[in-house]
This record gives sequence, C-alpha cells and structure tokens, in this order.
Amino acid sequence: MMGGYGPLLAALTALLVGLAVGKAWERYKLRDGRWIDRRKTRESPHYIIGLNFLVSGQIDLAIEELGKAAGANSDALEIHIILGNLYREKGQVGRAITVHQSLLQRPRLTRLEHAHVLLCLGLDFRRGGFVDRAHEAFKEVLRLDPANRYALANLQKLHEEQHQWQEARQLQQQLAGMEPSGDPARQNAVLAFLEHAIGVEAHRRGDLGEAARRFQAAIDLDPRAVPAYLDLGDLRLAQDDPTQAIAAWEQAVDVSPGRAYLAFDRLQATYPRVQAPERFAELCRRLIAASPQDWRARLALANHLATRGDAAAAFELLLEALSHNPHALLIHEAVWRVLSSLGCPRELIDRYLAQTRDVVFYLDPHVCTRCRYRSTEFLWQCPHCHEWDSFVEERIATARDEEASD
Repeated sequence: MMGGYGPLLAALTALLVGLAVGKAWERYKLRDGRWIDRRKTRESPHYIIGLNFLVSGQIDLAIEELGKAAGANSDALEIHIILGNLYREKGQVGRAITVHQSLLQRPRLTRLEHAHVLLCLGLDFRRGGFVDRAHEAFKEVLRLDPANRYALANLQKLHEEQHQWQEARQLQQQLAGMEPSGDPARQNAVLAFLEHAIGVEAHRRGDLGEAARRFQAAIDLDPRAVPAYLDLGDLRLAQDDPTQAIAAWEQAVDVSPGRAYLAFDRLQATYPRVQAPERFAELCRRLIAASPQDWRARLALANHLATRGDAAAAFELLLEALSHNPHALLIHEAVWRVLSSLGCPRELIDRYLAQTRDVVFYLDPHVCTRCRYRSTEFLWQCPHCHEWDSFVEERIATARDEEASD
C-alpha cells in the first residue's frame, strides 16, 4: 500500500520545495555577491511613509522620506528609480538625470531593469528638452525590450512634437498592433489626427491630390474628425468646386453640431456661389430647433439677417442668444451694431439692459470669506455661517486666498 503513495509524496515534496524556492527568489536578490532581502526594503518606515505622501500628492515630503530610505539601502533599485522620477516631476531635471544615469552604471542589471532605467532617463531628457538624447534612449529601450509600449508611445510623441507625421503614424500603427484588445475608436482617432496632419503638410506643399486622400483617410478612420472635413472643403473650394466644398462642410455640421460654428463663415460665403443663399438661414434654424441652447447658431443667423436688412428679427435672436450666454462679447458687439443700424431706439436699449441685468449668470458672484457660501447678490450677513461683513466678490476672495498661500 505504501508503495502506491510514493509517487504522490514525491510530487507533493517537489511542489513544496518549488514554492519555497519561488518565495525565496521573490524575496532575495543576488547583487555584487550579496543576497539582498527585498522585503526589508519595502518594510522600511521611510519607504512606506514616502509612498503614502506620494499617493496623497505631497511630492516634497515623499522625496524627503524616499531619500532617507534610499540612503539607508543604496542597493534598492526601485527606490532610486522612484526618487529620480519625483525629481523630474518637480522640475529638477538635472538631478533626475544624474540619479538615473548613476543607476545605469550598476553591474549585473537585468535586461528589463536596464530597459526600465533607460525609459526613465528618456523621460528626463524629454522633459528637459534634450530631444536627440531622449530619442536615443527610447530607441535603446526598444532594442532591449521590443514590446515596451511606453517607449514606443513616447517615441511617437517626440515625432509628433517635431512634426514628423509619417514616422509618428508608423509608430502609432505599431502601438495599435500591440494592443489588439484596446479601444479601437481611440486608436483610430489618433491615426485620423496624424492623417490630417500629413494632409495639411501636403496641402502646404501644393500636392492637392495627396492632401485630399489624407483628409478622406482621416474621415474614414474617425467620422468625427471635424478639421479634416473643414480642410477638405477648403481644398475643394480652391479647386473651384463649391458644391463639393459645401458637402464637406455640411458633413462636419452633421457629425458635430456643437462645432458647427467653425463652418458658418465658409458656408455663408459659399452658398451664393451655388445659387442657394437661403440655405444658410435654413441651416441655422435647423440647428436651433435641434439644440435650443445653441447661442452661436442664433448669433450667426442674426448677423446673416442683419446683412440682409432684417435688423428687427436679428435683435430678437440676439436677445435669445444673450439669455443662453450673457458673457459672450461677440453677442454684445452684434447687439450694438444692430441697435446702431436701427437708430438706437430707447425702448430697444431698455430691453437689452433689462435682459443683461436679469440674467443671473451675468452677475459677479459673491462669496463668504469664512465658509465660501456663494450668492449672486451682496449680503451683510452670511445665511450659512452668520458671519457679518464677510461677503466680497469671488475674484477678490480668490486673490486674498492666493496672497495668504504665498
């Protein structure tokens, strides 16, 4: 009977030995001929307190505690990496570079450790504006760890910042291939941005065919890419094709009504070229009906009606626009232009003043300097904390707070 249990006992023994070895390997690391207990590093009170400060956003205190932990255990690679990164976040780029470069001098770094330190160093160089050195660091990371998407993403950003759109597009495609389970809409939005940028460069060179292909590619990747529609319409108009230009701009309005105002001037100027000047007013009214709070469509329609001699209707639209956005200087300027064209009648001026006076959001809010209770009117006593003479305009209270913090 016992002979039947022999293989089972041997298997269980091997399993326990394997678990023990694995735990020991996780806890201990051989460096420079000495075994280092990683758990002791993590159990350092300075290390733990430093991480707590880091989580709460107190960077200076985190640096102080982690610096003590690093001094107590100079072999703790991860503490020095974090410390260097915090120096970079504080703007002390030179110090961060020194820390990370010193880590690269350590013997027996594993391949992945070397790659991670190089990644941090590349971020230091990028933050400091050393573009070429950052580029070299990220390329070296990818040589050591070809699947490192953080290095790839930062390399792509470097190419974007240098307006090297083709290279950035290639890297973005590599990134998308590394993340098959990622958000395809977001990936396509980035690619659409890059296609559009390549198209703008082609348009600037005078290569209209290439520019049109790139703009259309951006639209195919992301139907919400409004700049691609706008630039494609501009290109079609430059090719003396107002019909196709209008079609592109109207598509932009359809896919993003909230940004329709970007196409208003283009459409208003181009509709007469296709013998359809009335279409602009129809477009604005359709947008207002779909979104009653759209003040920009009201403003555009009011300006359109004013140029066609219907100043009275324009004035009514502008008052409606003011009720939705009383802070918009463009509306106030349009109101006074219309009032001037009508001879500044007293009753219309009174209506305009009443409108701006009655809109709550047009008033400067007041705030209690003790409990921060807000009110749209000045109060002698705060109804919340009952403090007397505590109400001032909010911008004044904010300025006082900033002076106190300084």
